[in-house]
Amino acid sequence: MDRLCSRWGGAVIRVGKVPEPDGFAAERERGEAHMRAYPSRGPIDIWSPFRSHLAAGFEHRCGYTAMLTYDGQVDHYRCQRDHRHMTYDWSNYRYCSVAMNRRKGTKDVLDPYEIETRWFEIQFPSLQLVLTDTVPENERVRAARTIACLGLGDDEFIIKQRQGWIEMYGLGRLNLEGLRQVAPLLAEMVERRGLTPQEVGRVFSLGEP
Repeated sequence: MDRLCSRWGGAVIRVGKVPEPDGFAAERERGEAHMRAYPSRGPIDIWSPFRSHLAAGFEHRCGYTAMLTYDGQVDHYRCQRDHRHMTYDWSNYRYCSVAMNRRKGTKDVLDPYEIETRWFEIQFPSLQLVLTDTVPENERVRAARTIACLGLGDDEFIIKQRQGWIEMYGLGRLNLEGLRQVAPLLAEMVERRGLTPQEVGRVFSLGEP
């Protein structure tokens, strides 16, 4: 796994670029001034106050798991250690869960802003993420590494998150549109297979919705 994760990781749905918010330019200048004045020190955090703006642009979904998270952080897509000049670049920020931010670390990952749609799908009932035939041949190795690096395929932590959302659908606590908001790949799975809440409920031994 370490060998696979040495370079690639990534997102599984494309996200529209979030515009720079009002007031960020002034904070960027403050951060860059600090960096010039104290080059040996670490950067000051000017991005966290804008987390809610970034989260809204990502519809409060983690950029890497494509599932709802309200504990998300501002991730420097290009890590600060290796790309110091991008520390205060708004275009370098992505919204992701705390767990995924830690896993990603300094790895070079597939960008949520550049991933193509329908490259990945979730299987039923395993809820594992796999590649689809739409991935171009010259990207298949990279896409496979994408799944491996962040545990997006069959990692227990992520499978449990998916199961939690699909069980809510099976219990009738989320309709299809609600599922699409919190976990769009699961909603696509439901639509692709024509799954009703009752069918999902039977598979996961849930009570009647």
